Amino acid sequence: MKLVECVPNFSEGRNQKVIDAIADAMRSVQGVSLLDVDKGYSTNRTVMTLVGPPETIVEAAFQGIAAAAKLIDMRQHKGEHPRMGATDVCPFIPVSNITMEECARLADQLAERVGKELGIPVYLYAEAARSEDRRNLADIRKGEYEGLEEKMRDPSFKPDFGPNKFNATAGATVIGARQFLIAYNVNLNTRSKKLANDIALTIREAGRAKRNSKGEIEKDASGNNIMVPGTLKACRAVGWYVDEYKRAQVSINLIDYTQTSLEHAFDEVARVAEQLGVRATGSEIVGLVPLAPMLQAGRHYLKKQGRCTGVSQDELIETAVQSLGLAEVAPFDPKQKIIEFGVAPPAVKLSNMTVSAFVDELASESPAPGGGSVAALAGSLAAALSSMVACLTFDKKGFEAERPLMNELAEKGQKLKAELLAAVDADKDAFNSIIAARRLPKLNAEEIAKRDQAILDATKLATTVPLNVMKKIAETFDLIEQTVEKGNPNSLSDAGVACLMALSGVEGAYYNVLINLDGFDKQDKPAQEFVKTTEKEATALMESSRKQAEKIRQKVLSKLAPQVSITA
Repeated sequence: MKLVECVPNFSEGRNQKVIDAIADAMRSVQGVSLLDVDKGYSTNRTVMTLVGPPETIVEAAFQGIAAAAKLIDMRQHKGEHPRMGATDVCPFIPVSNITMEECARLADQLAERVGKELGIPVYLYAEAARSEDRRNLADIRKGEYEGLEEKMRDPSFKPDFGPNKFNATAGATVIGARQFLIAYNVNLNTRSKKLANDIALTIREAGRAKRNSKGEIEKDASGNNIMVPGTLKACRAVGWYVDEYKRAQVSINLIDYTQTSLEHAFDEVARVAEQLGVRATGSEIVGLVPLAPMLQAGRHYLKKQGRCTGVSQDELIETAVQSLGLAEVAPFDPKQKIIEFGVAPPAVKLSNMTVSAFVDELASESPAPGGGSVAALAGSLAAALSSMVACLTFDKKGFEAERPLMNELAEKGQKLKAELLAAVDADKDAFNSIIAARRLPKLNAEEIAKRDQAILDATKLATTVPLNVMKKIAETFDLIEQTVEKGNPNSLSDAGVACLMALSGVEGAYYNVLINLDGFDKQDKPAQEFVKTTEKEATALMESSRKQAEKIRQKVLSKLAPQVSITA
């Protein structure tokens, strides 16, 4: 699922009714989750955090901006924070399975609609900016609301969208796309703000002013301070004392966690702190964090411990929480702190059921879930077993030479396990989409054409899902074969069962491909071309899977019972 975060900043932090009305306007859009509402009285500003798929996040943001334009009068607004509009800034941030370029296109879509439908001047910034001089938000906002009317008279400050005309009540809005900013504080075993700030100056990208042997700040020919860059890229930091915790912290903003990760920041603070006789005892994440940097941190610390990184998502998260000390000063609940976990899940998800509940659902008179979901589950179990064998081999004495390979196999197995487990629900949803399409009205030619197209699209989806399951399961055979050949011999039977489950899964998915192909219109040439191509691909996958499964089966049997001869 593609997920985008949107963080609109509204110029109202005191009137709760206005804040609630704006929040409700965004909540009204189905499929979007409003995860956080952070209001500030002195700043007279509220920051709201939305997460959802791209197709709905733009609509939710628009509804919030429209509500703010109706309810906030910038002529009456006063606050400590810089601002230039009722909705001051609205960035889109990639969370999972979406690129920055796609987020920039979302910014374009929203900006065009806000300008056209609401009559608000809109400026694009950061990764959505159309010129370098508009990348920086502070440059666009310079002069704030009070200077906006005069500033807009300058032809060079023409809005990217909307009227080139001052909007006295709504002001102007800045919309863009940027990387996720992680607000991250590292705890120190000292109350010294000076020591904390010294660490911050050492690590932050901007660094510190260079000093000569006399301790005087050195300046360049223009009279500006000469700076010594810090050790971490895309990192802003300051040292402070937190009375609530009775300790100092290095307060960090990671403005691009792909350049400086959580573990890199924590380890670097710990290194610099040690040089000053201080210890980094733990850390805290302020607000929310995406799943990806948490998983990355988990893998990093497992690797440092010499352990296999091909473990479950939950174990990676727990490793990150413990290694970074994220629960030292306040509880860290992944369900509350990790963005993806805060998004409302489907009402019923097969993969989240207990085993007995799933089996009961399977045994009911409902046609879905059915064989397609079971095939995907079988493939997921095969991948899980192959990952288990690889992890057990990684830790076994005498197999040190195989550790890099086993770690790679374990990670691949975990990835395939998750993808195939998701297909358990995808297969059910695809079947239900066919049923929904067949229930569409067919009272006239237009409705009949619309219904026929919906059935065709749904049938293609119902065919593609098991075909993809076949492809994913086919990948597991390579993992299984290597664990049979080079893995822990005590887990050989587990690898053998993985092979059997994989074969059952791929053959079951093959049956589902074939039965769905039979539902295409024999007179429709494009449909029959799809049938021909898909059947050829699925049959090739099935034949190669059977050959590989038999090869693995014979290897397993030859090692388990070399004296026994068992033929196919």
